[in-house]
Amino acid sequence: MGEANELLLWAKGPAFEWALGIMIFGIVIRLIEIFSLGRRVDYSVARENSPGSGLKTIFSRSYKVELSTPQVTRTVITGYIFHIGLLITVALFIPHIEIWRSIIGFGWPGLPTSIVDFVAVITMLTLLVVLVDRLTNPVKKQLSTIGDYLAWLVTFLPLLTGYLTYHHLGLPYTEMLAIHIISVELLMIILPFTKLIHSVTIFIARWYNGDQFARKGVAS
Repeated sequence: MGEANELLLWAKGPAFEWALGIMIFGIVIRLIEIFSLGRRVDYSVARENSPGSGLKTIFSRSYKVELSTPQVTRTVITGYIFHIGLLITVALFIPHIEIWRSIIGFGWPGLPTSIVDFVAVITMLTLLVVLVDRLTNPVKKQLSTIGDYLAWLVTFLPLLTGYLTYHHLGLPYTEMLAIHIISVELLMIILPFTKLIHSVTIFIARWYNGDQFARKGVAS
């Protein structure tokens, strides 16, 4: 029991501080890389009264999706489900809100635990569907790299360990909680160096694309 408590204290203390530091450092480096690429000077005259804009594209790309084939439909639907599910479990679970409060100094109302628990299960099942689709779809399988599977794993593990911790399944509670926290820290460390960085850069990319199209008088 003593070792489990020590592991939990280490996970909540030094491990979290290192993970947070590495994540922030990695994100800053990636953003520097992106912005240092520069932007070619566009000498053309920008179109007036353009239907598009960078800000508009940030939001429009989230709901304007063409479901052209069953494969695309499945990919889009599962993508929406697990992204929204992750957001709910991370930001609207009351114990998580208290952690956010300790970091940023304020919190917000959360959802009932039973709802978050249900969402977590749906999110895990959806992530499993995503994995099976990646393994069985010839095109996705060919395009997938080790980084893609690593990103999937570090996204799935916090959900699984969190579920096991809450329901007191598997290892004793203290050990399971420590493992859950460590799995989150692993996600934090890996995030800047894999495609998970899109959680930060997606808004930058959408604004840039929308701004470029708007200059040409095209909505995107």
